[in-house]
Amino acid sequence: MTNPEVDQPGPDVATEPVSDAEAAATQRLERAVRAAEQALIEFEIAVETFRIEVENFSRLHHQRLGPMYSRLDELDARIAEAVAARTGDPEDVRRAQEARALVLPMPQVEELFFGWLDSEGMPPEAAAMLTEQPVQPPPRVRPSEEARRLYRDLARRAHPDLAEDDAERQRRGEFIVQVNAAYAAGDEARLRELAEEWDAGPTPPERRPSRSEELYARLEWLAARKEMLAAVAAELESSAIGSMIKMAPEDPDRLLEEIAEQLLAQVAEKEARLAELVK
Repeated sequence: MTNPEVDQPGPDVATEPVSDAEAAATQRLERAVRAAEQALIEFEIAVETFRIEVENFSRLHHQRLGPMYSRLDELDARIAEAVAARTGDPEDVRRAQEARALVLPMPQVEELFFGWLDSEGMPPEAAAMLTEQPVQPPPRVRPSEEARRLYRDLARRAHPDLAEDDAERQRRGEFIVQVNAAYAAGDEARLRELAEEWDAGPTPPERRPSRSEELYARLEWLAARKEMLAAVAAELESSAIGSMIKMAPEDPDRLLEEIAEQLLAQVAEKEARLAELVK
């Protein structure tokens, strides 16, 4: 609601007359700014959604397939060592040393596997896969459709770019941090709590009319931010995990299953080769 004491000039305040053409131009600029703001918010939501998909898929990829990649590295090292032991060739010895260096223990390796190591130093999930025993899949961390709906609704309503002053921008920014964290965890209950919290919070002030110069500056800022987000999106899409998700956007979990099958076939092939070498 506008305050007549603030928004309306007093009887002694001189104001410059505004022509109909100038008023119409300002209105067009305001519509352009609002449209650009909404487009930017939608773009930011899409980029952030994909970023979280990449992050979560990367975690699942590491949990599910990381041990199998490690097993392949170990087999490569053993095969190289067996070849070097047979030939004694200095070049084969060098290759064996390089292969072994790839599987040497790394700092904080247990943290990478969340401490899930058995008595032989192999994650139980990896041991189960390699022995064809039932394995408990890693927890599903991809947000549900309802979590996505809640997240997008909150992101649209509470986005910091809709703030009119620094205090409101900070309040919105801190709130969006909580929204992003809840969405990344797939926590529908927390997203609902945040939605209720936002509904009960202070009502954002209505947009005040802006001068043409301010509107032009706003449009330039929006264009620059969209360009920056486009670069972030391109980097995500070109990453290894991003490219994998794009191969199966509707069911990335199935893609993990297919990769796991391929890796198991490679493990079997290398184990057979190693068995031949150490006869």
